[in-house]
Amino acid sequence: MARFGQVITAMVTPFDAAGRLDLDGARRLARWLQDNGNDGLVIAGTTGEAPVLTDDERLSLFAAVIEAVTIPVIAGSGTNDTLHSIHMTKEATKLGAAGVLVVAPYYNRPPQSGIDAHIRAVAGATDLPVVVYDIPVRTGRKIATSTLLTLAREVPNVLALKDAAGNPGETANVIAQAPSSFEVYSGDDGLTLPLLSVGAVGVIGVATHWSAPEHQEMFRAWAAGDVAGARAVNQALLESFSYETGDDSPNPIPSKVMMNHLGVPVGQCRLPMGPPADFVLERAKKVWANLEARRNKVA
Repeated sequence: MARFGQVITAMVTPFDAAGRLDLDGARRLARWLQDNGNDGLVIAGTTGEAPVLTDDERLSLFAAVIEAVTIPVIAGSGTNDTLHSIHMTKEATKLGAAGVLVVAPYYNRPPQSGIDAHIRAVAGATDLPVVVYDIPVRTGRKIATSTLLTLAREVPNVLALKDAAGNPGETANVIAQAPSSFEVYSGDDGLTLPLLSVGAVGVIGVATHWSAPEHQEMFRAWAAGDVAGARAVNQALLESFSYETGDDSPNPIPSKVMMNHLGVPVGQCRLPMGPPADFVLERAKKVWANLEARRNKVA
């Protein structure tokens, strides 16, 4: 079993009608996700709108969700400022997080030596497991395989990677050469099955907000050697993967619309994401209806 479980949701951050942080809503959502197939949660990541949360909001969110559930909570403590990331990591550790998510520094576009030194410094501020988050489409800088391997081999608590780099072939090289204790999680829902085939242990997902049971089904099929079964579940999830983000409605806008549709209030995104276009709700209804129909058929 993977350290944090196989199906982990990068949770959206609930806001109220005035755009204020909704801690009661966060607790309700976290419990709902736990009750609906999730093994763990990531809080204040990309999907959690971390860039528009104040430090006080982020720490309050960590505390509320950690208290609300019994599954592991991984705190998104990384930023593009090393000293700031160290501070947030120390605070997340005090609050009882199961691990921390440390994204590659964004916007700065540091050299690989700077990325290495940043992650080492943040990891040195805690005894918690560190999940390195590689998402070059948002950060502007890919963490090189050589950098990942050096960190995995030399920093004892750098123990996992959330891989959203979109290159399963290169991820295979990381998994093949990293210590056996180093775990790779898919950070791109559409690539989870391909990444399983090269040795990933789970997913830190977005569509898992509403499709964690199907993800669990896919993982069970894969573990049992039922490749065709795993492929069939993945195919049933393709509509969810297509829905969850796009240029006209980027993540996390669609996920918030879906959760609101399911009767789990999370409000709208703060600017610069902002409110959804009308078509997003219509797509959510269709995606959910098709997933429900499959569930009823399988049952």
